[in-house]
Amino acid sequence: MATIPNDHIGEPDLHHLRVLDVLLREHSLTRAARELNVSQPALSKTLAHLRRYFADPLFVRVALRMEPTPKALQLREPVRAVLERMQSLRSEHISFDPLTSQRTFNFCVVDAGLIKLLPPLVDRLVQEAPRVRLRVLQLEAAHLEPWLESGKLDFAMGSFPSLTKGIRRQPLWVERYVGVVRRGHPRIASDPTLRAFAAEKHVLVSIAGSGHAHQSMERALEAAIPAENIVCRVPMFIGAAVLAKHTDTVATLPISVAAVLAQDLDLQIIKLPIKLPKIDIFQYWHNRLHRDPGNQWIRSVFTALFRKPSGSGTF
Repeated sequence: MATIPNDHIGEPDLHHLRVLDVLLREHSLTRAARELNVSQPALSKTLAHLRRYFADPLFVRVALRMEPTPKALQLREPVRAVLERMQSLRSEHISFDPLTSQRTFNFCVVDAGLIKLLPPLVDRLVQEAPRVRLRVLQLEAAHLEPWLESGKLDFAMGSFPSLTKGIRRQPLWVERYVGVVRRGHPRIASDPTLRAFAAEKHVLVSIAGSGHAHQSMERALEAAIPAENIVCRVPMFIGAAVLAKHTDTVATLPISVAAVLAQDLDLQIIKLPIKLPKIDIFQYWHNRLHRDPGNQWIRSVFTALFRKPSGSGTF
């Protein structure tokens, strides 16, 4: 930030720095405007101010992306440091009262987690924090760590072993898998043999690209079931359950999800005749939000609702 500005150009304020930070992450005026909740013309005006101040285009359009110039990349760390310090100052001086707060917490989780988490969570918030809101963002492995680092995500739920040590985590429960079929399925029993199980048609939940540990279970199923018997792959657990409800396919789901959907969709739970890996489920958050009162409160709600006694502490 050593560039000497023109005398007629005002100093950048925190909003300008926030815009620069989001553009460096999103590489898109449209996505940045959506995240900042401003119009695209207003965002373009702010970018024009930054360009004049730093005497640099900062971003140039390459195909459909806004690529940062060397100057913009040079500014990335100083801008992030300023924004993080301001976040820290707010956290130190602003208390959090769930009864009066109007804060929105952003998190991401696969749809299996939504099925398990949202009903008791929303019920709890309605009682204890009636004006607090939740926003669930679509899970993408490439964005998960940068979004946690930048604060776009307050936290994430699931099992993401590739996240670095800069991301804190707390174990909540251990997930295992079962099968579900429509009630009255003409062939499969509640405790089928491996031969009978493998001979059925299967729908697999595939969340490739998410970085979620569920992929290890998917590989184990692929090794046990003939390829010709995997008739469909879907990206959502609820989609697999609905397909099992209306066809003779078998869907393999986390047991916590299967228990809910079996009741809602009148499905039969079956024991799996193959050994599948168990998955440790965590909540994740970035170190810089560790002491934020609001984040501490929402994490405590998740801990109270979903942590099993066997879980250990934060590490």
